[in-house]
Amino acid sequence: MKIFILAATTADGYVARGTSHLAHAWTTYEDKRLFTWLTKWAKVIIVGHSTYRTFERPFADRRIIVYTRGPEPKDKGLAEHVEFTAEPPEALLKRLESEGVTGVAICGGPQIYDLFMQTGLVHDFYLTIQPAFFGTGMKLFDHELDTRLKLDEAQISTKDDTVILHYIEDTNP
Repeated sequence: MKIFILAATTADGYVARGTSHLAHAWTTYEDKRLFTWLTKWAKVIIVGHSTYRTFERPFADRRIIVYTRGPEPKDKGLAEHVEFTAEPPEALLKRLESEGVTGVAICGGPQIYDLFMQTGLVHDFYLTIQPAFFGTGMKLFDHELDTRLKLDEAQISTKDDTVILHYIEDTNP
């Protein structure tokens, strides 16, 4: 099963101004295109509750798993595509693999990125660097990491000034 992090960041490394900041309001066409393509391929999206609250519509043919600490929030009309969980990441991923899932996109926010990085099971990272600075806000990760990466692919879109990076974990640093 391929488990990957998918994130849009500003050029100064922020994924949002705050928990209610809508990514689709500030990211480029190329970021949206990559998000759609990769999440349709994976068919499973894992997000935290704050990120889930920013979704305005269902994603066709994709299952959304939302981490939440409290009772299941209102599903915004996405009930057939949404599942709420507080399972440890390892247990969730094991369950998904037993269900035949072959791809999982970890799509934020920082607490969820940290949670899955701590498992040691994430080895692919897709980042779109957006042509913006926030100066302050939410970083991609909240905790210290020591993960070395190898650049697998880089694309530059001069149409909307987006840089798309695909890294894989460097197991031989």
